[in-house]
This record gives sequence, structure tokens and C-alpha cells, in this order.
Amino acid sequence: MEIDINDKEFGLFQRLIYDESGINLTPAKRELVKSRLMKRLRERSLTSFNEYYTYVTEEDTTGEEMVMMLDCISTNLTEFFRESAHFDFLSKKGLPALLENKRKKREKKLRIWSAGCSTGEEPYTLSIVLSDHIGTTREWDIKILATDLSTRVLKKAMQGLYLKNRIKGISPQTLNTHFKKGNGSYSDYYQVQDHLKDMVIFRRLNLTNDAFPFKGHFDFIFCRNVMIYFDKETQSDLVSKFYRHLAPDGYLFIGHSETLAGTNNKFRYVQPTVYQK
Repeated sequence: MEIDINDKEFGLFQRLIYDESGINLTPAKRELVKSRLMKRLRERSLTSFNEYYTYVTEEDTTGEEMVMMLDCISTNLTEFFRESAHFDFLSKKGLPALLENKRKKREKKLRIWSAGCSTGEEPYTLSIVLSDHIGTTREWDIKILATDLSTRVLKKAMQGLYLKNRIKGISPQTLNTHFKKGNGSYSDYYQVQDHLKDMVIFRRLNLTNDAFPFKGHFDFIFCRNVMIYFDKETQSDLVSKFYRHLAPDGYLFIGHSETLAGTNNKFRYVQPTVYQK
């Protein structure tokens, strides 16, 4: 049965989704909202979007349905070594300078945040770059925090299991070093090896929270193709929080279609989509 969403109902979800996640849904996204939320209506055997809104905001006291709804709305497009210029910069400039500076201080701690990590390709790419660059990472205290709003994609990310078409941009040497090929019914899959998994911690986090539960600072923050869903006010707030949570001289990487223009920030421009504190 096809259920339509009227102007009032779309407005209610538009405001709710913005308040809960910062995602700014324009009227042009009305059909997207309708098609994605229809799954939840069917799951709950509801006959109108108004009923579903009441269920999410009043009847479900666990908050689980809110998480499910936001899972449906958030877009999670990613791939290994996506926007490769960032990883080239990291390998050739960012990491060498940072490691030299840390060695001078006799410090061997490295912290990276992948904000909006989706199904895990970005944090695992970062762990590949670190492993290849540093060699044996056992001497270093390395942690990559990988966060996302969606519990659905975080579950996939934690598995670290990818169909072969998802790893098509990875060289045979990298595959041999960092992945295990499946066999039997998993012959079309590749599993991320433990030495990469051990670097990454996955957590659910809403980037529009007033404060983040972090004690230390990050050397690099990757937040790519996430802010395009936010309005300028939400972007400005988030960029300010990133600045606070970066270590001095730390780098922020954003998506190729994003800019910090108009966000009233203190970052120094390094190259397109790369900024330094």
C-alpha cells in the first residue's frame, strides 16, 4: 500500500531530523524522506506518517526507533582510499612532519578521528596508511576513533568484511598485506586483518551534540562529505568543536565538495579541503 506524506507531516520530520542530527532536509528531499521512512512504517504496521511521528516522539520511550529512523535517513557512501589526494598528503607531508615532531618530544602516541566513518572504509584506509608508513606499529600507541550516527553501518564496519567489488581500488600488494581472502561461501569477500582492526575503535556519536566525550586531542580529524547535509550554523558549530579537539598543528580533512568558507573559523588553509590548526 502506497502512503503519501503531506506538507505538514514532512515539516514535522524535517524539524525532528534537524533537531536530532543536524541534517538539513530541503523540500526537494521530500520523496527521499517518504521512500526511506516507508520501511519503518511497514515494520511498525502503521498507516500514516503522522502515526509514525507520534510513535517516534511519544510512544517509543526507549529511543531505539529514533536511532532506526536516523539510520534510514543518513546517507552512507564511501570506499577505500576515497579522495586519494588526502592520503597522498598524509603519507608525503602530514605524517612525516608529525612523526618527526613526536620523536623529538620522545612521544609515541597518535590519535586520529574518522567522523562519519560509515561502513569503515575510511578508518581502515587510515590504518593501512599508518601501518605502511610506520612499519611496525607495536612501538606506537595508535588509536583511530571511528564514529557515525548510524548503528547499522557501524555494525558492518566492526565486521571489517567486504565484497570484492568494494576493494577494487586496492593494489594486490596491499590486499596481500592487510586483508584475508575468504573461502567457501565467503570466496567473494575480503576480511580486514587484525593488525588494522586493533587500531580502530568504533562508536556511535551525533556530531550535533553540544559536547564530545573526549579527554585528549587528535592529531588528524577526517570529516568528509558529512557537513554538506548541515546548514551554515551547524557547520560553524561543528568546525569550532573540531578546532578545540585538534592538537596544535593538527590537520582537518573535509570532503571535495565542502569548504570552511563562511564558518568563521581559525583554521589555516593548507590546500583544497585540508586545513591546519
